[in-house]
Amino acid sequence: MPADSHVLHPITRTPAENPLVIPLVVISPVRDESRYLRHTLDSMVAQTWRPMEWILVDDGSSDATPDIVREYAEKHSFIRLVARNDRGFRKLGGGVVAAFDFGKERIRRQDYEYIAKLDGDMSFGPRYLEIMIGRLQSDPKLAAVSGKVYHESGGRFVKERHIEEQVAGQFKLYRRTAFEAIGGFVQHLAWDGIDVHQARLLGWKTLSFLHPDAWLWHHRIMGSSDRNLYVGRLRWGRGNWYMGYHPLYALATGLNRMREKPYVIGGLLMIAGYAYAALRGLPQFEDAHFRRELKKWQLARLARVLRLGGGAR
Repeated sequence: MPADSHVLHPITRTPAENPLVIPLVVISPVRDESRYLRHTLDSMVAQTWRPMEWILVDDGSSDATPDIVREYAEKHSFIRLVARNDRGFRKLGGGVVAAFDFGKERIRRQDYEYIAKLDGDMSFGPRYLEIMIGRLQSDPKLAAVSGKVYHESGGRFVKERHIEEQVAGQFKLYRRTAFEAIGGFVQHLAWDGIDVHQARLLGWKTLSFLHPDAWLWHHRIMGSSDRNLYVGRLRWGRGNWYMGYHPLYALATGLNRMREKPYVIGGLLMIAGYAYAALRGLPQFEDAHFRRELKKWQLARLARVLRLGGGAR
C-alpha cells in the first residue's frame, strides 16, 4: 500500500444524542451540490460537538440543493438556508468567498468564538469538531486547524498532499480572533493559501494533522468541481502566480503534483498556468510585503526539503 494511503476508521452518520453545543458558526457556500450534500449534512448532525449555527448559502443552484437543505433545516434548528442571487455560473475561489461573506453577514449569534468554512461535498466522523476545537483550545497561538483530506481511489483512501501548515480549504476552522486579525478570506482563487501565510506573518500558527477519528473524506478530487481536472490544474497554477509564489517554488510544486491524478500532465499544467500568468503580467495579490515574505519562506522551505527530502505544497 502506498505511503499516502491509509486504512481509516469508517465514518458513521447516526444522529448524535445530546450533543454539546459550542460557540462555533459554520458557513457552507453550496451550488448544485445535491449529489454529495446529504453526506455533509449527515456528518454534521452526527457530531458529538455541534455548532450553534450552520448557514448554508445557496449560490444559485439549479438542482435539488436548496430542497435538501430545507429538509434538514426542518428537523434541526441550528441549520439554516439563505439564498444568494444567481450570477449564472460557478465562480471558483472568489465566488466561493463572496458566498461565504454573504453568509457571514447573516450570522444571528454574535457570541461565537470559532468560525468555519465547509464545502458541501465532504464527510467526516462524529468526533471531528470535538477533536478540532479541542486542539484549538489546547494552544492559544493556533489560528486554524483541519484534519487530513482523503479521496477514494482504487478501493483505498488516498491522502491529498498538503504540508502540515496548510489547513484544508474544504473545512477550514478558525479561531474568531485570528480570523478577524487577518481580515477574513480574499475573494480570489488563492484565498486558502493567502490566509495561512497572513496568519503566519501575524505570529499565529496553523495546523492540519492526522487523527484516526478526525479525517475528511472529499467526495470529489481537489480541483475538479468546475469543468475538469485539467482546467483545474491550470487554474491552480494561475492562483499560485496571483498569490506571489517564487518561480522555483512554483516549479517544485508542479513537479510534486505530477505524482497525483492526472499523473504528470496535472503538474505540467500547474507550471504552465503559472508561466502563462507570469508572461502575461497578470495581477498579483496587492500586498507587496506579503509576497516578499512568502518568497523568503518558500526559499527557506525548499532549502530544508532539499536537505531532508520531501515535497512542496
